[in-house]
Formats: sequence, structure tokens, C-alpha cells
Amino acid sequence: MKDLGVLKYVLGIEVTRRSLGTFICQRKYALDIITESGLLGSKPAPFPITQNHKLALADGALLDDPERYQRLVGCLIYLTITRSELSYCIHVLAQFMQCPRVDHWDAALRVVRYLKGRPDQRIFLHFDSDLQLYAYCDSDWVNCPLTRRSLTGYFVILGHSPISWKTKKQHTVSRSSAEAEYQSMATTSCELKWLKDDKFGAATTGLPVVVYDHEMKELQQLIAE
Repeated sequence: MKDLGVLKYVLGIEVTRRSLGTFICQRKYALDIITESGLLGSKPAPFPITQNHKLALADGALLDDPERYQRLVGCLIYLTITRSELSYCIHVLAQFMQCPRVDHWDAALRVVRYLKGRPDQRIFLHFDSDLQLYAYCDSDWVNCPLTRRSLTGYFVILGHSPISWKTKKQHTVSRSSAEAEYQSMATTSCELKWLKDDKFGAATTGLPVVVYDHEMKELQQLIAE
């Protein structure tokens, strides 16, 4: 076994140590995606996806080479390791892997143009973070025009360091926004339980877990009923 020294780069992830913690990013990986997409000289997009998009209802022409779309979205999925803000838009794009259309390809290229504006965005992992788990969760309500299922999104922080995030379509159709929020909190709680019991174990024993949801009043009303 050979000692290669301080870790600086592994599997497309750049690691930079500082006195207070460690930065991780995928700058080179993001630039490679931009270059391969031919958008190195393009204008950056301010947001990765347009608001109120209707990609699920897109009826444009099918792509001649769907593997090109599948490869790009696959690369973007790997990029969400350090880019939590891409979780939602990549979740949307990944639903069209089988039969991508021109509209879907244009939406994927918009994500790449968004990356061009900030390819070096980083996550900071604090050395002195406590082991208090915090989670923020939310959901939409029957926003998918095809299935009418809602989306769950959560973001988990350990002390001051982000460690887990996901956007996921709920398994059942919610009959109210409060029910959708309740399912969102249930999914988030499962993730927190796994992190607390299996991932960190005894290190988090006795520490409370804090969950934030902006629709807490609706949830309390649903529970009361």
C-alpha cells in the first residue's frame, strides 16, 4: 500500500482542506460537462429550470440520438453529490430517459448553461460541527400532470454541514396539501432515523432531531382530525 499524501481529488470530486474545515466541489467535472456539451462560450442561465415548466406534457419531436440525452442527464445526476440545488431539476429530467424529446434536451442544456455561471460552487464541511441533526422538508401538491402525485424534497444538515438532500415523487396521490406535507415529513423522518441510528450511531445518542416544515399548521390540523 502506498501513501499518496493528503487527499485532493477523487472520482471527480475536488477536496480542499482549510483550518476550519474542508471544501468539496466538482469544478473540473462541471467544466468537462460544459465542454462536452459545446456550451463553453454560451451565456449562463440564471436558473437551472424554468418556473411552471410543462416538460411532462412536451409533445415535440423525439431525439434522434436518445443516448446523448441519457449520457448528459447521467453526468448531471453525479453532479448532485455536491450541488443540492440541482436535485429538483435533475429529478424532472431523469423521468424522460426512455423517450426524450427536443424540449427535454433543451431543458438539460439549460442546466448546463446554469453550471457555466458557477462551476466552482462548493460545500463546506466544518471540523468543529456538533452532531445535531437538522432537516428542512417541503412538498408541492399534485403537481405532476400525468400521475397527480406530489413531490417531496428535503435537506439535512449535521451541525453546520449539509450531508443529505433529495427530491422524490411520493408513492400515492395526496387528497390535500396537508397530506402531501405529512408524507414529506414521513420520508424525511425515515432518512433522519437512518442517519441517526445506522450512520452515526452512538455519536448522536441523546441528541434531538429538529425538522422544519413551513406548513406545520396544516399538519397539526390534519393530525387533530
